[in-house]
Amino acid sequence: MTPAPSRVPAVARRSPLGEFLGGAGTFFRGFRLWATSPGMMALGALPGLIVGAVVLTLLILLAVHLDAIAAWMTPFANGWDELWRNAVRVAVGLALFVFAILLAVSTFTALTLAVGDPFYERIWLAVEKRLGGFQPAELGFWPSVRRGIASGLKLVSLSLLIAIAVFAVGLIPLVGGVLAFTLGALGGGWLVATELLGRPLDGRNLPPGEQAALRRRNRARVLGFGVSVYLVFLLPLAAVIATPSAVAGATVLARRLLEGASGEGQGSDGLRRRLP
Repeated sequence: MTPAPSRVPAVARRSPLGEFLGGAGTFFRGFRLWATSPGMMALGALPGLIVGAVVLTLLILLAVHLDAIAAWMTPFANGWDELWRNAVRVAVGLALFVFAILLAVSTFTALTLAVGDPFYERIWLAVEKRLGGFQPAELGFWPSVRRGIASGLKLVSLSLLIAIAVFAVGLIPLVGGVLAFTLGALGGGWLVATELLGRPLDGRNLPPGEQAALRRRNRARVLGFGVSVYLVFLLPLAAVIATPSAVAGATVLARRLLEGASGEGQGSDGLRRRLP
């Protein structure tokens, strides 16, 4: 018996770099919605402002006490030569801070989307209606909140696993900090993109397995979107403004992936035309 074809189409292929940049461009086009619906976007920024203030305060406290924490974590180095003792503690401190950044971005994303999910549902609906071709149904306030909390817990749990790997990589002498930051951006970006794409894909009743297949088939584009969101989220004020833009961009990216077209239809070009 011939197996049934998958419901998940693949996007017309460009080079991996072109796909990566295309995904990043989709995120930045989401900022266009600030010009057309500033009131709605400002409401979407409010949850990020509250959560971001808390997360930033915790990161600042960690940075202030980083030397003491690194010394506490490396008592075995107390009797070492000063050069090697400092080298080990700097490596541990850098690894710990990169670990904290990854968790901070993921926690910020999870908490912001959970707290503000009713607001972000409005943004999602607005983008879908402006681009046309699909009539989504509203979930309502409490179903939106429950969905946001459930997906947020999953995001933080997966982020913790990646953060542990990032911390271990960060302990590699000389290059550990750079490698850890790169791994954190790729892993964190993928998780953030997965979370943001959940709303528009769930709205089309696409099962989780097919959502995962869709992301894998378009890995470079999804990574380009997610890594750009992750890097912008490292800047506290930018993260507040960018969160509703990321929701809008993810809605467009989901359509882009499902349409399977390159430069046609209502994908990222549709956003350029209809959200000036």
